[in-house]
Amino acid sequence: MKKRMLKSKSVCKVTFELPVEAAGPASHVCIVGDFNDWDTDSTPMQRRKDGSYSITLDLERDREYQFKYLIDDSRWENDWEADKYIPSPLGEGDNSVVVV
Repeated sequence: MKKRMLKSKSVCKVTFELPVEAAGPASHVCIVGDFNDWDTDSTPMQRRKDGSYSITLDLERDREYQFKYLIDDSRWENDWEADKYIPSPLGEGDNSVVVV
């Protein structure tokens, strides 16, 4: 995960990356979280030549956002480099958290 604070705006450009080891043979990956109201279709990630996935989002600064990756509409994966993890209110497991 890479963060770039913009001096002229109150946003941070965050690049989320799901490595090929986590994505596996996925054909479709979306990032799902607070920033898109947990919509499982609205934020698809781009597949790179090496099989990993990435997306860059503008997120409001001085906030924490919970999120997960949804792989092929059936498998959830956390970010291996998240700033922290918080227990999910739905089901078992944790949500990844990015702090910007």
